[in-house]
Amino acid sequence: MTLSSMTGFARSHGASGSYAWSWEIKSVNAKGLELRLRLPPGLDAVEVAVRGRAAEMLSRGNVYATLTVNREGIAPVVRINQPVLNAFIDAVGNLVGKVDAEKPRLDGLLGLKGVIDVADAEESADEKAAAEEAIVTGFVAALKGLADMRRHEGAAIAKILGTRLDEMAALAARADAAPGRQADAIKKRLADQVAVLLEASNRFDPDRLHQEAILLATKADIREELDRLAAHIAQARKLMAGGGAIGRRLDFLSQELNRETNTLCSKSNDVELTNIGLELKSVVEQFREQVQNLE
Repeated sequence: MTLSSMTGFARSHGASGSYAWSWEIKSVNAKGLELRLRLPPGLDAVEVAVRGRAAEMLSRGNVYATLTVNREGIAPVVRINQPVLNAFIDAVGNLVGKVDAEKPRLDGLLGLKGVIDVADAEESADEKAAAEEAIVTGFVAALKGLADMRRHEGAAIAKILGTRLDEMAALAARADAAPGRQADAIKKRLADQVAVLLEASNRFDPDRLHQEAILLATKADIREELDRLAAHIAQARKLMAGGGAIGRRLDFLSQELNRETNTLCSKSNDVELTNIGLELKSVVEQFREQVQNLE
């Protein structure tokens, strides 16, 4: 399975009987899956089916879907709202003799709001049901287009993530091989610091200082952090090779990578190791930013 981004865009359109419809779908990053629909009046029946299809094909993302529907080739039906017209006529009759005005004309009465209703011809239940089925099928087609675009972007993100993992592994190897983390270098550094303290005052106990130096040397060792970094990098590669909706798990791994990098920087007492740690921190952050786009 390939990786998928959470961002994408797709359209589909078609016709069924007198209905002409079009879908426009776009998706952006989100923690979960949320489908936001905009449907024309009278077509609420498609919502349940549409939501079900979206849940089957997508795992994460804010998905915005807009449906536009027109009825073509249908002559409009003009109806006179007789109760409203009668109410206007009665009102005018009550004013006769009270107001100096011309008698109302037919075109004036028909122009009053609510007197005339213009609507599409009523369709049969079978025609509407067929149109609703075609609209749902069109939504599935648009979803497939959206999923294809998300997979295409996911493949590009996977290449970037692979490069970042390679950079992390190279930096970890540099840190492992850095002269400053070798036992002899740490021993010499601590010995020099102890000598400076002894020269500054004769109140320090040499044996006690030696014990503290050994403790500090143990705490300064970054072997454990390097091993955990290697394990997290290997796990990330394994997840990416498996594909699927792994965005949340990679996000967790990026947090763990960042934690180990911070510890490495805090334990480093060598300029080269500190610089490597800062570079590693930057690469881990770039990795995390890209992971935020994955499904």
